[in-house]
Amino acid sequence: MKVSKLWLDNYFDAPLPSADVLADALTFHAFEIDGIEKKDTDEVLDVKVTPNRGHDCLSHRGIAKELSAILKLPFAHDPFQARSDLALKTSEISVRLESSLCKRYIAGYVKGVKVGPSPTWLKERLEAVGQRSINNVVDATNFVMFNTGQPLHAFDANKLGSLDIGVRLAQDGETMMALDKKEYTLASSMLVITAGDQAVGIAGVKGGMPAAVDESTTDIVIESANFDGVSVRKTAAKLKLRTDASARFEQVISPELAGYGMQSVVELIQTFAGGEVMGFVDVYPEPQQPMFANVTVEKVNTMLGTQLTGADIADVFVRLGFAYKEQDGVFEVQVPFERLDIANPQDLVEEVGRIVGYDKVPATPLPPFDKKPEINPNFFAAEKAREELVGQGYSEVFTSVFTEQGERAVANKIGGDRPYLRSSLLPGLEDALKKNIPNKDLLGLKEVKLFEIGTVWQGGNEVVVVGTVSEKKKAEEKVLEPVAAAQYDDLPVSKTERFVQYSKYPYIVRDIAMWVAGAAGDPELVEGLIKKEAGELAQKVSLFDRFEKAGKVSLAYRIIFQSFDRTLTEAEVNQIMAKLSAILVDKGFEIR
Repeated sequence: MKVSKLWLDNYFDAPLPSADVLADALTFHAFEIDGIEKKDTDEVLDVKVTPNRGHDCLSHRGIAKELSAILKLPFAHDPFQARSDLALKTSEISVRLESSLCKRYIAGYVKGVKVGPSPTWLKERLEAVGQRSINNVVDATNFVMFNTGQPLHAFDANKLGSLDIGVRLAQDGETMMALDKKEYTLASSMLVITAGDQAVGIAGVKGGMPAAVDESTTDIVIESANFDGVSVRKTAAKLKLRTDASARFEQVISPELAGYGMQSVVELIQTFAGGEVMGFVDVYPEPQQPMFANVTVEKVNTMLGTQLTGADIADVFVRLGFAYKEQDGVFEVQVPFERLDIANPQDLVEEVGRIVGYDKVPATPLPPFDKKPEINPNFFAAEKAREELVGQGYSEVFTSVFTEQGERAVANKIGGDRPYLRSSLLPGLEDALKKNIPNKDLLGLKEVKLFEIGTVWQGGNEVVVVGTVSEKKKAEEKVLEPVAAAQYDDLPVSKTERFVQYSKYPYIVRDIAMWVAGAAGDPELVEGLIKKEAGELAQKVSLFDRFEKAGKVSLAYRIIFQSFDRTLTEAEVNQIMAKLSAILVDKGFEIR
């Protein structure tokens, strides 16, 4: 998630430390940082929010709350501080929930808005996180989503055709033109928003084009809802339509969040676009109940291996904004509504550990095992086969499990050219052999020999097989048979000494042969000389022929020229070879 530092600053009375400091704080206490990007006067952090925290931290508010706890900075401007106020009701619109996949649906009705450009600061905030400005109404819904984590949508009320809003499952084959101007064919597993009986939105994923807000819009219906995360994920995947909204619903967010989202967006829209709030319809069949979890000081210290006091633990809960009661070393914590990841003592221990800092947790050696550990027979068999084949000069490859034909078709195809799961390793191995033979000289091989250990699908079963192929031997495969239970001491150990980067550009081969005499005839010395004089484009120099005649020695070397940033030309390599030959002649060698 892209997070703007200037945006985060709004949650505090004083500017936050530099983005580098914030990145370190989050990395060691919450989430990894993929990078920091400078954008004008702003700094944007790319935060890898873990799946267990997607419900509260795919928002600037969530990240700001984390930083408040980690850095011990007062959280001054929290949009969740006051309860959402949706007391003003309207009878001009109605809402029907026809599926339990929608836990809450709030519709807000605003008349007399003036749609136009957004203020500069709002455009800058959205652009900093990769969002294009559209207009003041749509931008307000996007701002609140990135600010609080609650997705919202605004419909043009006059284009809906009906103010009877419904949430139902789609009909198989039902179609809808979405805001991306593409028509989508829906299935009965997908949830849709309707006006009357016409689908005007794919719930939690994308709004419909017919009710899009534009400069002609004067009245709007705002949606702030809570949709089932699994349903949204499956719909987005099936339609190949993943959005910022679906990414948040997929992580499962609190239905309480919908109220705060509605209140925030209405305030922004009135500020930017004017209009009169006619009222709200809030359908919330089963309100979220308060959540509690208990933990003891003893439990915390036993699990972490620490000696924290009750005061230390209380300090963490205060920093996190957790309401609690403590008696005789037992903490009863009322979990904030948005923290759906906290349900038991272990969750609270994790919160204490990460906020205090895992670097404060002392290292404790594990107790010794009372017996030698066994290993999986299949794993042992694979390792043994791998070691034997490597010892015979084979190189391991990994080919695609997808193929043009096979017994088992893939339900959600990645591409149209390979719609089946492979029933054999051999076609992939033979293809890999053809691709590697032209690189034989570069690799310094006399023969290309490949193997693969992988899963194939035959007769309705998954089978692990070993396949081999080489230039001199046709492709073969056999089922990997588990060799009985084995100990770790019996496991073969493969050693990888180094990794060499491949160039994606083609190479050129040149041979050079020369007569040498005396000490100058040491092949290694000659090879080193050629490498030095041929320059950095000479990726590999190898001796391929040697013979003696009339007291002189003939040495022949093969040189592989290749660049990592361009395709070499014949003329360029010929010039290098001419220069190399001249240098060798000058040093007393006779070029053959």
